[in-house]
Amino acid sequence: MTATVTADTLQSLAAQERRGGRLSTAGLLIGPATIFVTIGLLLPILILFRYSLNDFKPGILMVDALTIKQYALFFTDPYFLAAFYRTLRVAVTVTVLCTILAFPLAYKLARTQSRYKNFLIMLIVLPLFVGNAVRAAGWMTLFGNKGFLNFSLQWLGLIDAPLRIMFTETAVIIGILAVNLPYVVLTLQSVIESVDRAVEEAAFSLGAGPWTMFRRVLFPLALPGFAAGAIFCFILTMNAYATPVLLGGPQFVMMGPLVYIQFAIKSNWPLGGAVAYILMTATLILTAVANVMVQRRYRS
Repeated sequence: MTATVTADTLQSLAAQERRGGRLSTAGLLIGPATIFVTIGLLLPILILFRYSLNDFKPGILMVDALTIKQYALFFTDPYFLAAFYRTLRVAVTVTVLCTILAFPLAYKLARTQSRYKNFLIMLIVLPLFVGNAVRAAGWMTLFGNKGFLNFSLQWLGLIDAPLRIMFTETAVIIGILAVNLPYVVLTLQSVIESVDRAVEEAAFSLGAGPWTMFRRVLFPLALPGFAAGAIFCFILTMNAYATPVLLGGPQFVMMGPLVYIQFAIKSNWPLGGAVAYILMTATLILTAVANVMVQRRYRS
């Protein structure tokens, strides 16, 4: 009996030691990343929140205080509310268009058996090697009053005066759409590849058309990919800076440029911190709500 207990005890101690070793190894692996995220992300966010509670006086960077005056100013000033609603409108529009445009290309890439598949994927990834500012500058040469598009249309006699595309919401949406599209395509493509093609063929053999197959079979199975791509696109658009500044102009203010204006131009750090925190909080809340809705839809 004593020998049995001793053997069981030794086995239990050995199992605990193995678990402890695995936990120690995991702790060593994730420790540096955790410290880096804490120092590089969480700590600045906490400092920014503290700044947003300070007061501001012209000529002084900020005055130590504990007030929600900056948040009240944001939610009562039509200028700031217009920037917030404009950002939300652009983000929703870009997300919807990006998801619709990305699906056909992602589906084709996921189902193709061509030997050039890796080359096609590389073509999609290639724009990501170019900075957002450079791509926005390219759109400026296309959309300007004397840009390639207006010049071509006038040369063909289709228009008499240049079309006003630059410094409009349309130009900003097109520019951000071009930036985010590769991310959504790659996200959808990886998820669609995980869906067995036999399921689609079974739906077709049972008399389902392409639209019915997509709505009843492919979309429910690929819903996590659609959700991930849409959420990723929404977050990127809500926080866009270079494209709205270059294509929207000084009169088209979104939340990202608004943060920069308050910090760098007006030197109003408390208000800049409040705007940044409102942007971050709104993005997180809307993303969490969308994720919960998708999870409920997916489980049902």
